[in-house]
Amino acid sequence: MSNSIVIIPTYNERENVQLMTDAVLALEEPFDILFVDDNSPDGTAEIIASIISAHPGRVHVINRPGKLGLGTAYITGFKWALAKEYAFIFEMDCDFSHDPADLIRLKKACVDGVELAIGSRYCKGGKIENWPFSRWLLSYFANLYVRLVLWIGVHDSTAGFKCYTRKALSYINLDIIHFKGYAFQICMKYAVRKHRLKITEVPITFKDRLYGESKMSTGIFKEALIGVWKMRTMKL
Repeated sequence: MSNSIVIIPTYNERENVQLMTDAVLALEEPFDILFVDDNSPDGTAEIIASIISAHPGRVHVINRPGKLGLGTAYITGFKWALAKEYAFIFEMDCDFSHDPADLIRLKKACVDGVELAIGSRYCKGGKIENWPFSRWLLSYFANLYVRLVLWIGVHDSTAGFKCYTRKALSYINLDIIHFKGYAFQICMKYAVRKHRLKITEVPITFKDRLYGESKMSTGIFKEALIGVWKMRTMKL
């Protein structure tokens, strides 16, 4: 068992789960994996089951009854990881928009003294590949909006590639966070900031997914636009 766990929510990721597992387990530092699958109709859970058989103790799964949202998947994973006493707890997408090799850099930042390391597209050195300009523009100004409303001091507040220390997650009131998409990602960073814990942004190159379909929707953006105002009064 590693002291690090990578939580990866899945919904219709059959093309990616084996490739992602192979990439993570091949790293020179050990990382365990926890998939949280929302009853994918494409057979993702069955593939994960076979992966677990091949890697007992290193790969785990929580199977949920339906599509309950990204945020609740991570909350479920966080609670599981805390109960298992992992020291470093990661968020990462399954579609290779996040490079598994960057897990090592995120962990090092936390080992060196921060409580949350963010894989950032918008800090110095961060990049995005294969996005249309319109999507980049929307994402960039959404992050600017969040900084203006919350004074969060993070360039990439919607980033979903992160390493938390056990301490950081233990401080946060996870039971009151019910956001599902970008709002969830913003809220978690805001919670760490409210507890006056150290945060750093590690530059990454974000690449659009190669396989499967994006889970993006206008509802996710609306939740974030409205949700940031709710966060200001939440007892995180």
